[in-house]
Amino acid sequence: MVFRTLYRTFVGPDKTRVLATVLGRWRFPAHAALIIYGFVFAVVGSVQYVQHEQPDGWWPVVFASIFVPFVLLIWSPLYAWRLSAAAFWPVAGLMDWTGVPPFQYWAALPLILLVAAFYSGGIVLTGALVSTLVVANSDGVNAGMALVVPVIMAVVYLFGARGRAEKRLEEEQAAKAALEERARIAREMHDVVAHHMSMVVVRCETAPYRLKGLNEEAEREFAELGQAAREAITDMQRLLGVLRTNGQEPEREPQPGISRIPELARPGDEAEVDVDDVPEAVGLTAYRIVQEALTNATRHAPGSKASVHVHRNDDQLDVLVINTAGGPSMGGGSGQGLVGMRERVAVHGGTLTVKSTEDGGFMVRARIPLGDK
Repeated sequence: MVFRTLYRTFVGPDKTRVLATVLGRWRFPAHAALIIYGFVFAVVGSVQYVQHEQPDGWWPVVFASIFVPFVLLIWSPLYAWRLSAAAFWPVAGLMDWTGVPPFQYWAALPLILLVAAFYSGGIVLTGALVSTLVVANSDGVNAGMALVVPVIMAVVYLFGARGRAEKRLEEEQAAKAALEERARIAREMHDVVAHHMSMVVVRCETAPYRLKGLNEEAEREFAELGQAAREAITDMQRLLGVLRTNGQEPEREPQPGISRIPELARPGDEAEVDVDDVPEAVGLTAYRIVQEALTNATRHAPGSKASVHVHRNDDQLDVLVINTAGGPSMGGGSGQGLVGMRERVAVHGGTLTVKSTEDGGFMVRARIPLGDK
């Protein structure tokens, strides 16, 4: 375990790209600010070196040792810290007239803190020990400056660990919500599939009466197909029992379809559905998407007006729900409605687009392949 931690800290590859992952769209401004910070201290160090040594001396090494680690931050704070820690003593040696200059200490501190914020306990502990030893054994650094390093790293690590724990909890909740939604989709799809299988049973059993001239072998084939379809329905019912949560009663009503979407419209809403010849499973998905979108509009934009447009676009069903801005959100709900919509669209290999509109409203658009009806 110890050797593994040492390997990950000093040698192992780091593919986390934590700045890009954690900062999201703010990663470029944040990294630009850090590069400017490193550039300023690199210039200060180079100027100080030139003022005390030959202008054609080792000032490029001083500049690079301070500036390059900040460039590496875009790939990995761990890589940046490694380079900074490795160059700390050599640069201090080049500037031996003053010991460790303040610019070198303050330039290294953000790199140390970024490691503390984003990495596991083993890497942070090892990095804290090494960083403290490097700083404490450098001339010109007092004990207070050296002790600041582990103290600040510990504080930053605790905040980072809390953030990581909250993120893991959110990811686990999202994964649980996705699984629950998939189970719900499967339960609803059971009715659609069972309807089709029932039609197979009926057609197989009535084939000898509808089709004249069937021989004995053909009648036996239809009977076997009908029996297989009945067994399939029974197996699906057993599977449905597994998917049903504790205490959940089976649904008796048929699943809604595309023809019932106008019923979802609230007073003042606009609903336009100009297609009805779609597969039952697609119609059910379209209904649930509109239902969830309008529920979200009622909950998070009370008083808003919504427009619902469902039409066929080549070989896709286009479901568009746009609501205007409304009052303050009332909160509530599971917070996983969008996850459920994505899961439903993914069943059919479609796409879902959700975004805010320029007037403060919200748009939900699903494109669902129709396939063969």
